[in-house]
Amino acid sequence: MNDSGKAASPYFHGQASVAGVMRHVLYALAPGILAAIWVLGWGVLIQCLLAVIFALVLEAAVLRLRNFPVKTTLQDGTALVTALLFALAVTPLAPWWLSLTGIFFAIVIAKHAYGGLGYNMFNPAMAGYVFVLLCFPVEMTAWPAARGVADSTTGLADTLAVIFAGQLPAAGPDGISGATPLDYMKSQLSAMAMISEIRTSPVFGTLAGKGWDLIALAWIAGGAWLLWRRVITWHMPVAFLATLFATSLPFYWYDNTLYLSPLFNLFTGGTMLAAFFIITDPVTASTTPKGRLVYAAGIALLTYAIRTWGGYPDGIAFAVLIMNAAVPLIDGLTRPKVLGEKS
Repeated sequence: MNDSGKAASPYFHGQASVAGVMRHVLYALAPGILAAIWVLGWGVLIQCLLAVIFALVLEAAVLRLRNFPVKTTLQDGTALVTALLFALAVTPLAPWWLSLTGIFFAIVIAKHAYGGLGYNMFNPAMAGYVFVLLCFPVEMTAWPAARGVADSTTGLADTLAVIFAGQLPAAGPDGISGATPLDYMKSQLSAMAMISEIRTSPVFGTLAGKGWDLIALAWIAGGAWLLWRRVITWHMPVAFLATLFATSLPFYWYDNTLYLSPLFNLFTGGTMLAAFFIITDPVTASTTPKGRLVYAAGIALLTYAIRTWGGYPDGIAFAVLIMNAAVPLIDGLTRPKVLGEKS
């Protein structure tokens, strides 16, 4: 229905389109994906390819069942972004069927069961990730050793064998560390070790995990591109990172043998990926100016709480889904005053 003839405020087309926004997001993801491939090996690339194929096939199938235009909808790029964010969250050595299961939950359940693009309440990529994390925790724990940590890295042939046949590398398990820096830190702290002792492990680098700080810097570069192109605004990234830093700082000052430093929290795990690419999802995030700050700060607080006292090393995905559910309340409480409305 065309409302342009109504006697109301003038209507302007906002130049931006879903496809255009997603294209910029894909450009911004490229540096981080390349850095992750360099640090963690071929598994990152294989997981990205698998997730993209599964997402496009499932998206097309659901669109056909719903009698929606398949070609034009697939070209908007939303399924591609969901697939890549999911692939970057799971271990690069995840079996192929785990990727299929997670993408099925993300696309079919978390997205289309709620009505499709623009109607989903929860971030599809994080919903798919949490689903496989809860259902297949063992398969989600085997991570490749970062470049420079192990004597040998997992080659392409060995990586394919692990993902598609479940076989250990031909040279043995030396190229598989079994844990991310956060996983290792969490397990050692549970064993009553001090952080100063734990940091002597070759797993750790200058800021966080060896190689992981490089990946984090690549996500920052991609985020800067999105900010420069005005695809996202500063509110959520700044609120998320500042709150995580401010929350971890007093605990670190209180006991730096037990609590992680603010910089470690910022440059480890999925912090930077979440700050610029996950929490900024325009569909599932808060839409009011004040609400964006509250939403991002809430994710940071929950992330720190789960990392520090919870049962999972990195709680970003859980924090995002919890705050997704709180968005209607946040938007209702932070709704800007309408012109002429009494205070």
